[in-house]
Amino acid sequence: MSAIRWRGALIAGLALAAIAAPADAQERELLTLEEALNRTGVTGESAESVIGESAESEANPRIVGPRADADAARSQVSQARLRPNPEVSLEVENIAGSGAFSGLSATEYTLAIGQRIELGGKRGARVNAAEAQAQLADLRANLAGAELGFLVRERYVAAAAAASRVELARDVVERNEELARIAGLLVEVGREPPLRALRAEAALAEARAELQGAEAASLAARTALAALWSGEGAPPLVPSDFPDIDPPGAVFASATGLQLQVARAESRVAEAEIDRERSLAIPDPVVSAGVRRFEESNDNAFLVGVSIPLPFSNRNQGNIAAAQARLRAANAREAVALADFEQAVTRARAQYLAAEARVETLSATSLPQAEEALRLVRIGYRNGRFPLIEVLSAAEARDAIREALIAAQEDQGQAAAELIRLAAQ
Repeated sequence: MSAIRWRGALIAGLALAAIAAPADAQERELLTLEEALNRTGVTGESAESVIGESAESEANPRIVGPRADADAARSQVSQARLRPNPEVSLEVENIAGSGAFSGLSATEYTLAIGQRIELGGKRGARVNAAEAQAQLADLRANLAGAELGFLVRERYVAAAAAASRVELARDVVERNEELARIAGLLVEVGREPPLRALRAEAALAEARAELQGAEAASLAARTALAALWSGEGAPPLVPSDFPDIDPPGAVFASATGLQLQVARAESRVAEAEIDRERSLAIPDPVVSAGVRRFEESNDNAFLVGVSIPLPFSNRNQGNIAAAQARLRAANAREAVALADFEQAVTRARAQYLAAEARVETLSATSLPQAEEALRLVRIGYRNGRFPLIEVLSAAEARDAIREALIAAQEDQGQAAAELIRLAAQ
């Protein structure tokens, strides 16, 4: 099978899958943008893309994973606050020896309790490092919610654009069917040569092929949207009307997006790790106290002891140097994140304003003029005053403007979704 035939069969199969779904089932799956956000567990009332507490959010792995990491980090804070456990030791000496130490008559029993004393602010440094990690995990969980909200808006806009292109393709098919019918009648009465009818039939066949491709693309876009919350069942039907996505103004006022907050939190974690590693360079003494019993004389004696490591070669200097290097790396990533954030805001804002201007011009001026020109040419064609080529030319110009309007609306929605993601707190 040639590549052209294979591609045609694939498009036809996808289009058939889209058409074969029962209409009433698709109507039940008609989704708005807010419903799509709620299905994924992201609430979309504000620019902050908050992770919701719905059943969908509890089952969505895109949210469950980051939230579980945040829970684990908070548990590590509780663990870091705990002090070292005491140690109990029992020693039995002079047992089962020879001579005077045979049997158990000369046995000595020593029962002692020891406690390691943390010096150098180890506990405080450990808690601070764990809290910094918990704050970073919380920010990453919020960022995951913002990224998920961006994906929902991006794919919903793409699905709406695909649905609009399906409508456009259907209109083109209907128009070409009418033109083919009129061309056939004019050929029959001798007002047009047979070539005109063949030209109209060829345009109709091309329009029908474009419709199949548009339906297949719409099915793929809706399937990609549904994959954000579930891959089961038929993909929902998305209306062809583009949703109103208003970009937040806060993103232009200050550089406090979640991406920057995560980068800054990573730097704070690296600083806390340096303090923790430095505290580990100070050795901790172990203080013990106990009692010793002499079996031979039935006497008891108390004992007190202390032991402390001698930091001759190992002063944790390697781990301290590694932590300092990680801090330098985190600071560099923070600087890069700031530059990337400012550049992303500038680019997304420019794309949004440019797309907004294109939408206004195309919808208010270009499209109405093209519609009127096409209407006049079609009237003249029915009356035999214009050839078919003029109608097709005017129709192609109108269709190009409609396609440009769809593309501009899609670009505007995508840029607005990007600005919402950048402004998420």
